[in-house]
Amino acid sequence: MDTLLKISIVLCVGIVGGKIAGIFKLPNVSGYLVAGLILGPSFTKFVSESDSNSFKIISEFALAIIAFSIGSEFVFKDILKMGKKIMIITLTEVLGAIIIVFVVTYFIFNQPFAFSIVIASMSAATAPAATLLVMRQYRAHGPLTKTVLPIVALDDVYGIIAFGFAISLAVMSASGVQYSILEMISKPFIEVGASILLGIGLGLILVVIYRLAKSNTDNQVIALGAIGVATGVANLLGLSALLANIVMGTMVVNMVKRPERVFKSVNEFSSPVYLLFFTLAGASLNLSVLASVGLMGIAYIFARAIGKGLGGWFGAKIINAEPVVQKYLGLTLLPQGGISIGLTVIVAQQLPEYANAITTIIMFSVLIYEISGPIFAKIAIQKAGEINGLDRIQDINSEENPVTEQLTGEVQEA
Repeated sequence: MDTLLKISIVLCVGIVGGKIAGIFKLPNVSGYLVAGLILGPSFTKFVSESDSNSFKIISEFALAIIAFSIGSEFVFKDILKMGKKIMIITLTEVLGAIIIVFVVTYFIFNQPFAFSIVIASMSAATAPAATLLVMRQYRAHGPLTKTVLPIVALDDVYGIIAFGFAISLAVMSASGVQYSILEMISKPFIEVGASILLGIGLGLILVVIYRLAKSNTDNQVIALGAIGVATGVANLLGLSALLANIVMGTMVVNMVKRPERVFKSVNEFSSPVYLLFFTLAGASLNLSVLASVGLMGIAYIFARAIGKGLGGWFGAKIINAEPVVQKYLGLTLLPQGGISIGLTVIVAQQLPEYANAITTIIMFSVLIYEISGPIFAKIAIQKAGEINGLDRIQDINSEENPVTEQLTGEVQEA
């Protein structure tokens, strides 16, 4: 079948999957993944393994756009407001998930070091969309809500940095070549550091170019071109394209006068790319592999949840956070999505011998967490007493400022 026709059909089926997911109050991404699963080798075989390989360029580009967009979350003045407390909690919950998952896969299931360290690092990132949606829906406000919001934005970066170290160690381990202790320690640091420097350099160039841009079309073309260049150069040099694009996005949001126009222009282009990305990700899932990794996949889900919970609790305890934060933070950090799925593309490139098993476990966990994550997030904010917190604040303000409230009412009546 013609490649363009096949991509168009995948796009249409993905749209339908997203709509059906919406009917059941599930995130669109869950519908895209299930639609892709139906198109893949487990069911209709419409998208074959060779097709998945041909479409990898779409997945790689979509992941680069996601990384660039993550960079927009790191406004320096906002990070300074977060303070070190948020950074400590984020670090402990990320390390908690990585350590527990690694122990389970390496010591209990006796998996190779390369497999264990990579899938452990992929457990770190949290998909913020589901949690944020629940908090907005229930107008949540309070210590827990205020703590969660910056954490879910920050832990993707921590997770990608951890993955950069992990994939470097895994490739060295799987190659069979003997490396010295110095090489094993220095190589990941060099790769991560060089990726960050690449992002800074390209980001500075991009900032200069944007000062000459005169239209929204220019913004979009320049941004997409820069994302492609950063990804291509990083791949050519053996660096992390994700880190390079995150840093480049960070440079733009902090140094361009109106950065929102840049990211808005990229988002206007990215919707169909994201849809294809997640649908094709589902199509790459082969359920037959669950026979060999099924139990380990279930163990991964529980290990990641326990790691997030313990790590979040430990970090909150260290900084002496409010009791509700210590008790319920872990429940809000369960959703897993875009970044983890995207990292499977890199695993397929650099560790093909483990790609099928890792992809299957990650896809399985994404489906479970995308369904259960919002439920646990609601339980957490409910137990913390923060549902309708915004409404209570407005009521308090009204009581404290009755004259202002009365004037406001009179103006509205007029």
